[in-house]
Amino acid sequence: MSARTPQEVFAEHGRRLATGDLDLIAGSYTEDAVLLTPDGVRTGRDGVKQVIGRLLAELPDAEWQLTPLFAEDVLFLRWDAATATRQVTDGVDTFVFRDGLIRAQTLDHTLTDKA
Repeated sequence: MSARTPQEVFAEHGRRLATGDLDLIAGSYTEDAVLLTPDGVRTGRDGVKQVIGRLLAELPDAEWQLTPLFAEDVLFLRWDAATATRQVTDGVDTFVFRDGLIRAQTLDHTLTDKA
């Protein structure tokens, strides 16, 4: 059986994100995953839970607009998200995939209140 493509991994990751279940979401990542944000570096699935948990708390029940660009085992993702009171209009992530999971991710965005 061949490994899943980055596109398949990312699609499954999106379905997991929609559940809000941090354990399920962390399962999209390798055990030694690295997440880099302006606030620092987090590692492993516990680091995933910290970073993704914060993002989901900042943007509960958000509507997301994603613009993915794949090149081999790398994804460059531009995204916007909006809730009733908050928004992100400049979200940028980079994902690196390995063995059918996410090995590394960068995450940067500016959270603002809606006018």
